[in-house]
Amino acid sequence: MSMLIVTGSAGLIGSETVKRFAKDGFRVAGIDNDMRAEFFGAEASTKKTRDDLLANVRGYEHHNIDIRDAQRIDELFKQHREQISAIVHTASQPSHDWAARDPQTDFAVNANGTLNLLEAARNFCPEAPFIFCSTNKVYGDTPNRLPLRELEKRWEIEPGHEYEPGISETMSIDYTKHSLFGASKAAADLLVQEYGRYFGMPTVSFRGGCLTGPAHAGTELHGFLSYLMICTVTGRPYRVFGYKGKQVRDNIHSYDLVDAFVEFMRAPRTAEVYNIGGSRSSNCSMLEAIELCQEISGRKLTWSYDDTARAGDHIWWISDVRKFQSHYPGWKVRYGLRDILEEIHAAVAR
Repeated sequence: MSMLIVTGSAGLIGSETVKRFAKDGFRVAGIDNDMRAEFFGAEASTKKTRDDLLANVRGYEHHNIDIRDAQRIDELFKQHREQISAIVHTASQPSHDWAARDPQTDFAVNANGTLNLLEAARNFCPEAPFIFCSTNKVYGDTPNRLPLRELEKRWEIEPGHEYEPGISETMSIDYTKHSLFGASKAAADLLVQEYGRYFGMPTVSFRGGCLTGPAHAGTELHGFLSYLMICTVTGRPYRVFGYKGKQVRDNIHSYDLVDAFVEFMRAPRTAEVYNIGGSRSSNCSMLEAIELCQEISGRKLTWSYDDTARAGDHIWWISDVRKFQSHYPGWKVRYGLRDILEEIHAAVAR
């Protein structure tokens, strides 16, 4: 039976990947050592998701491995070398703020961990598609130099601009402030591309916007839609950082992202890069998200405003997904913003 290796397998995207591919008949080897709890505290632990996967997903095996441990990664890949059909790499340190506190750990997890996985794939299963969850933060704050208009509840790009449908892969990743997190993910992104170009491996970097869904363990430092709904439902105070609360994000449901993985696996390409997100189908400003959370939950959020924006943060980001859709016309965004928030609310309010 074919095997899929999934890193960060108990996280939002990892667990969605495990369930989807196990349902399709794959054995899945998950790698996850719950570093999310170390990054963000006990409330962000992925232990419950791990236990649910072990109890309910047929053919799932869990490995409590740190991706910085090259020897153990090699051992796992060597053990399954004949069965590995693909690698889906979702494990990361995902926060701007946390990276600034501990740059060494951030870079070791995001960049060195990715290198360890790429080397293991090259040595033991070089023909297996290598799917990497990158981030739009590789573009740094370059999007903030776009011509933006201030509207009542959001920033919006000037009509007629080439990026009006969304920001495409043509945007440069150079000459910009990335944040240390953005820099470590950019390093990993470039490594994934280089293993494709240099060694001819089928690799892809999906540069995601806000990845979300009901399985997200949102915290103040990461997972804004999930955390926003948690605060709205529980009465916990929420802080908005900078840009008058009008900063715009596109939001993609974990199901839609994993569906993109499926499409790539069916017809893999070499050293590809795709911006991926909710695009014009699913996006909102902070103010718009607050209003929608309150409407769906029937509760009023207690929130405050801090005029200091996070370093390297985006004022306006909407992904142009047309390149991916041109390569894989069967894929589309199925979940809109309200659909996403209603699912998150149902999960939080249980």
